[in-house]
Amino acid sequence: MNKQELKEGIRDGFPICLGYISVSMAFGLTAVKSGLPLWAAVLVSLTNLTSAGQFAGVNLLLAQSSYIQLMITTFIINLRYFLMSISVSQKVEEKFGIRERLIASFGITDEVFAVSMQRRKELTFPYMLGLIATPIAGWTFGTLIGAIATTLLPEALTDAMGIMLYGMFIAIIIPPAREHKSVLIAILLAIGASYAFAYIPALSALSGGWSVIIITVGVSALMAWLFPIKDEETAKEEAA
Repeated sequence: MNKQELKEGIRDGFPICLGYISVSMAFGLTAVKSGLPLWAAVLVSLTNLTSAGQFAGVNLLLAQSSYIQLMITTFIINLRYFLMSISVSQKVEEKFGIRERLIASFGITDEVFAVSMQRRKELTFPYMLGLIATPIAGWTFGTLIGAIATTLLPEALTDAMGIMLYGMFIAIIIPPAREHKSVLIAILLAIGASYAFAYIPALSALSGGWSVIIITVGVSALMAWLFPIKDEETAKEEAA
C-alpha cells in the first residue's frame, strides 16, 4: 500500500472529520434522548454514515415501523449516493477492483464526494481509504460523545440541546432556498404535506414511515416535472 497516498487521504479527510464530530454529537444526543440505547446509536453511525438517513431511520425504529418502511425510506433518502459513487468511479485508477470499490463506496458522503472530485490526480485505493476512514472515525466518535453527554449533563441542558439536529437541517436548507426558487417551493410543499399527513384524519391514519416515503417521492416527482434541470446543450440552444 502506498503510504504517501494514504497520508494524503487522511490529511484531506481530517477537516471533514472535525466537522462531523459536532454534527454527529447532535445525532447521538437526540437518539439516546429519544430512547435508543447508547451502543445502538453508535452502531447506527458506524454502519450508516448519513445524517438524514440515520435521523429518519431512528425515528422509524422508535415508532416501531416495519422493516420494509425502514428500508424504503432510507433507500430513497440515500439515493443520491448512487449518483455520487458513479461519478467517483470514473476517476479511480484501473487497478481499483470490486473489493476496493465496495469499501470506498461505503464512505461516500456529500463532503467526501466533493473532496475526491476536486483531486486532480487519479483516485487510488490508499487515498480513498484515508479519505473515508477519518470522517467515519469522526462521525462515530461524535455520536459516542453526544450519547454519553445525555447521562452526564443536566436534563434541562440535554433537552435544550435536542434541537441541535433540527438546527443543522435548517442551516443546510436555508442557503439554497434563498438562491433557488425551486428549492424554496420544494421545502414549502414538504412542510405543507407533512402537516396534512399529521392533522387530516384520512391521511394521519398512515404510519410515519409511509408518510415520509409518500411525501419524499411525491414532492421530488412534482419538482422534477415543474423545474427540470436542463443539460448544457439545451440551455445554450434556448439562450441563443
